[in-house]
Order: sequence, then structure tokens, then C-alpha cells
Amino acid sequence: MSGDILSQNEIDALLSAISTGEMTADEIKKEDETKKVKVYDFKRALRFSKDQIRSLTRIHENFARLLTTYFSAKLRTYIQINVASVDQIPFEEFIRSIPNMTLLNIFEVPPLEGNIIMEVNPNVAYSMLERLMGGYGESSGKIDNMTEIETKILTGLFERSFDNLREAWANIADIDPFLAEMEVNPQFLQMISPNETVVVISFNIVIGESSGMINICIPHVVLEPIVPNLSVRYWMQTNKKEPTPEQSVVLEKRIKKADLPVVANLGEGSLTVEDLLYLQLGDVLQLDTAYDAPLTIEVSGIPKFTAQPGHLRNHMAVQILDTLIGGDDEDDE
Repeated sequence: MSGDILSQNEIDALLSAISTGEMTADEIKKEDETKKVKVYDFKRALRFSKDQIRSLTRIHENFARLLTTYFSAKLRTYIQINVASVDQIPFEEFIRSIPNMTLLNIFEVPPLEGNIIMEVNPNVAYSMLERLMGGYGESSGKIDNMTEIETKILTGLFERSFDNLREAWANIADIDPFLAEMEVNPQFLQMISPNETVVVISFNIVIGESSGMINICIPHVVLEPIVPNLSVRYWMQTNKKEPTPEQSVVLEKRIKKADLPVVANLGEGSLTVEDLLYLQLGDVLQLDTAYDAPLTIEVSGIPKFTAQPGHLRNHMAVQILDTLIGGDDEDDE
């Protein structure tokens, strides 16, 4: 038997089945030992791990924030975009899930092979078009009768939107996306095999009073060369490029010209609030350091040197005596 704890009703049912002859103890043992089979659909081959899907989610959450800023500036209205889901499904299932008439922007992303599809719900597309043409953003949803002017306006809007994808993908790949074509009927898309695995990132978008979905379909063939870059280990690494010698020289010059506050600490003392209230001109405060003890020089609030006070050309000054041990360590903290 398995290690699960049976309820009293389950125990009574088993004893009843054995006593009536409906089931023998050997049959129960044999049934328990039978290996449980997990159904696997080869048409829905999972090409990406959960870790890689999480990385894609993080990337496109950043893309959603960039798109929000971009569309808000272009449409001059309140825009809200967020990632609704990230799934890996067969390409055929993606085609069946979108409307028969919708706006399909097909992008190429060199140097990666293959195309990326941005599917924009008709409500969203026409709401954007209304805003661009000076309207209030109301949507008719009829995208099958787009004029040449409407197509040209939307093409320019979405073509520039993929500059944000370049920025969002910067940590995993250096791509140069551009719009290859625009389509309205998904049945005309014959990019890849129907059973090819694709990653579909769905965004919820709100434009004023209108709302809808934007789906980005990325075939496995596009992501395959950069799949190792989607691991947590790669994601957590810092990908900062080393500065060139020229950049290093400029950086060093700027650092040398940076201002730092330097304070000569004469000492410290304490007094009560009552004494503070009655302080008058000429009162003397006693410090905790001797008159001939070296002063502490603090740089940006960190003790760095010891020094002795003096004068230089009728100005108060200090002369450095020694470097405080541990000053650099405190700075690192």
C-alpha cells in the first residue's frame, strides 16, 4: 500500500470489497504497484524550462513598461500595459486563439533567424488610430477594411515601438528589429510548421476607456541560439562592458575634479538641554580631546587622517600627520 493515510470510510470500503469478494488482497496490491503514467502530448512539446519562461517574463515586463511610456507619449492619453501570461504552445494553437480579422505585425530580428509576430486586437488598434487622428480613442473594431492611409499610420506607430524591444532584450541579445510586413488575416501566416513550439507573451492594454490584448508570438527557432542566455546564472551575471582606454582617461579626469567635503574634527562634547538653553556669548564648552592631541580629518564623513592645527597665510589650516589605519575598509563598507 502507499504511504497515504486512509480515512475510516476508505478502510471500511476496502474491507467490505474483500469480504464480499469484489476485490482480493492480491488485486489491491497489484493495483497499487501499477506505475502511474503521465500523459505527454508530443504536439505540445515543452522546449523551454520554467526558469527560462521566468526570464522571458522578466524581459517582457520591462518591455511592457517601455511600451507604456512610448504609447503614452505618442497617443497623448493614459496608457496601461502589463504582462498577462507567458506560455509555450504550438503555432497552430496560437493561430486558432486569435480573431479571424486582427492586426498582425511581422518583424524580423536580425541577427536571429525567423520572425516575431505582434498581434494587436482590433479594439486596441482602432483606438490607437482614433487617438493618432485626433479623436477620443473610440474603437469600431472593424479591421478588415483598413485604408492605405490607416495602414501607413499604424505601420509607423508599431515599427518604432519595437525599438523598445531592442532595449528590453539588450541583456540577452543584440537585435535590430524591423517591420517586414503587416497582415490582417492569420490564415495567411505560413511562417513555421503548425506543430512548432512558440512562446506567446500576452499583454493587457488599457487606452483611456478602451481595453484589449496584444500578443507577441516568438517561435522556438528565433530563441534557440540564445536559450543559454535565459538561465538564471546568465541573468544574474553583470554584463557591464569594460571601458575603452579613452573612456578610462575621461573617467579618471572627471573623478579627479570631483569635490569631496573635508572636515577637521576638533573634538566632541556633551551637555544637557537645560545648559543648551542658557548658553551665552563667551561661554566655554569642554571637549573630550586634549589641546595638544592630533585632530581627526574626515573625508565625506569617514575618518582618513590625523593632523595638527595651524595657520597658512593668515588662514586656519591643518597639517597631515598620518593616515588612519582602516580608513579604506570603512569606505568599502
